[in-house]
Amino acid sequence: MYFLGLGLILLVLKYSEIGPVAALSWWWVALPFCLTVAWWAWADSTGYTKRKAMELEDKRRARRRDRTKQALDANFKKTPKR
Repeated sequence: MYFLGLGLILLVLKYSEIGPVAALSWWWVALPFCLTVAWWAWADSTGYTKRKAMELEDKRRARRRDRTKQALDANFKKTPKR
């Protein structure tokens, strides 16, 4: 995602002819977009994206269980009040 953001910034700077980016070749401006496509292809083919989504879902599920247990006050470790 960082490559995509960098590519968009470089694209705007190149198109607007602002700063040293105006002197760069269009190939240098297009490079972050190519890297973005390569990253997404790798992440999808290795299962990295699915693994991260499953980890996030497991964290949400655990937080939801803890909230429910605390609300029901059943089998939940209470911290002692001082």
